[in-house]
Amino acid sequence: MSETELLTGQLLFEFRTIKAMVNIYCKAHHPMKPSHDVCEQCREFLSYANTRLDRCPYGQEKPTCNKCPVHCYKPHMKQKAREIMLFAGPRMLLPHPIMAIKHLLAERKPAPGLPPEGASNRHERKRQMS
Repeated sequence: MSETELLTGQLLFEFRTIKAMVNIYCKAHHPMKPSHDVCEQCREFLSYANTRLDRCPYGQEKPTCNKCPVHCYKPHMKQKAREIMLFAGPRMLLPHPIMAIKHLLAERKPAPGLPPEGASNRHERKRQMS
């Protein structure tokens, strides 16, 4: 399933933001990949991020990951995400200015409390199917 089939709204914007960051990171760190795509390692990370966004307990009200009280990434993937974001975050402003500014504004929102039951995108898709 592609990202557009799984995610909608704010979650899709969040995935496109991380995808843009991964593209910047991969281009600088993995130069042996095809010029229009990311390497296998980065593709696996994007797939993992897509799944985590789909299953985020906050659903469309998801805070940015560094503000979130629920840490759903495995430790090694969390470290990889941090590495990618630290490298690509400052470099996002020129190629993706709107995305970068929206992400910075989202980080200013206060951390939410506990997530509501069944608010994840995955739960929403299951409700729509039945």
